[in-house]
Amino acid sequence: MTPIDLRSDTVTLPTPEMREAMAQAPVGDDVYGEDPSVNTLQAMAATMLGKEAGLFVPSGTMGNLASILAHCTRGDEIILGNLAHTFLYEAGGIAALGGVHPHTIPNQPDGTLDPEDIRAAIRGDDAHFPPTRLITLENTHNRCGGAPLSVEYTRSIGELAAEHGLILHLDGARIFNAAAALGVSPAELAAPVDSLTFCLSKGLCAPVGSVICGSQEFIRKAHRIRKQLGGGMRQAGILAAAGIVALEKVVPRLAEDHQRARNLASGLAALPGVVLDPGTPQSNMVYLTLGNGITHDAREVAGLLKEKGVLVGVTGKRRFRLVAHYWIDDKAVQQTVAAFEEVLQAQS
Repeated sequence: MTPIDLRSDTVTLPTPEMREAMAQAPVGDDVYGEDPSVNTLQAMAATMLGKEAGLFVPSGTMGNLASILAHCTRGDEIILGNLAHTFLYEAGGIAALGGVHPHTIPNQPDGTLDPEDIRAAIRGDDAHFPPTRLITLENTHNRCGGAPLSVEYTRSIGELAAEHGLILHLDGARIFNAAAALGVSPAELAAPVDSLTFCLSKGLCAPVGSVICGSQEFIRKAHRIRKQLGGGMRQAGILAAAGIVALEKVVPRLAEDHQRARNLASGLAALPGVVLDPGTPQSNMVYLTLGNGITHDAREVAGLLKEKGVLVGVTGKRRFRLVAHYWIDDKAVQQTVAAFEEVLQAQS
């Protein structure tokens, strides 16, 4: 039996259309700039995000790292949230490989950074301090419930950055989910930022890859850094072809994942022993906590759910994240609720 895998939207498999496109993809040597499928993907991504150019990279982590290193030099400081993916989950690459100093400030529950906290974090011109160079945001914000950051908020931070001569980078791994949740275009969300990355291999179902978008000059710098990091690929069009299908076919249907996340949350909310985060889901992620009446912890409950064919993400001692995606249909939602009900009834 194929399990119902709600651990993340990174577990998505390529669609049949993607597999066909990959098999038939026209390819060339991308290090020479001659892969037509990569070039098409990069141009398409830039257009959708309202930027001058795009760059295909193997992963979102490399995308954020290459972007930050393109903007910063050794000893520079960046301001980012204490729950930011770049700070928590990217192996300290900006410091280890770039000598860039992270200055963390608290993420608010909705994933934003308080503008006054940002202002307070900006360094003055003093030889004792690393120079503040860049602000990073994350949209949607993973650790803050999959919260989408609004156009208005992002614009306000863009204006703050410009006021202080700073650069604004967006970890837009799930920016298309944010756009679907807010009912706006991805380009509107990206307009205030100088650069951004987005992932093709999360809810968009492609097997590999992310795209960096920004100005021509920025992409030229990021391209050199991609090479330094070992990200120069050859006939990468086989992978880019899946990304093209993702942008054309999967992006327009993301609202379906959000609706199924709402249906899942509604079903789980009716179960004794389940405490949903306020407002969940804000996009395709459902966050929940076990109530006091449940004797098992989250890992034990996850193990019992696995025996029933349901895989969930454990994010704390009594806390879960469940992520809806392309391969989670209405039946899977119903089966997940039923599995939770059976497991929790036995533990209460």
